[in-house]
Amino acid sequence: MGTLLTPAFGTVFWATLSFLLALFILRKLAWGPILKALQDREESIQEALRSADKAREEMASLNSDNDRLLQEARSTRDAMLKESREMANKVVSDARAKAKEEASKEVELAREAIQIERKAAIAELKAEVAKLSIDIAERLLREELTDSGKQTALVDKLIDESTLN
Repeated sequence: MGTLLTPAFGTVFWATLSFLLALFILRKLAWGPILKALQDREESIQEALRSADKAREEMASLNSDNDRLLQEARSTRDAMLKESREMANKVVSDARAKAKEEASKEVELAREAIQIERKAAIAELKAEVAKLSIDIAERLLREELTDSGKQTALVDKLIDESTLN
């Protein structure tokens, strides 16, 4: 039973030689392409990681650019809204000022017209009073009145007949 467990020297020699020969052939034919494939795969993974990092950096840059552009657009919009409000307020205040000016001109024109009408009415009244006075004087002179009582009665009568109402 001891001979089965201990191999013969020739078997060990040929097994070792076969193993080394197979190892040499595998190294020349298989290990080189396998190692090259592994190295190529590692390089492609590294390149993909670098590309992913670069894309991530570009995305971060684009996001910051988008945020900056969005902020600029908002500030431009706010400035335009503020300017339009200011313009609207200016237009309203200008319209109010112009309306007040026109209203005061109209009031002044109305006052002047009233003053002119008043002066015309006073002048007409004066002319009427003068005409009446001349009428009374003329009638008094036509009548020959010697008595002052008759003169007073005549004046009262003429005043009652006049249309000064």
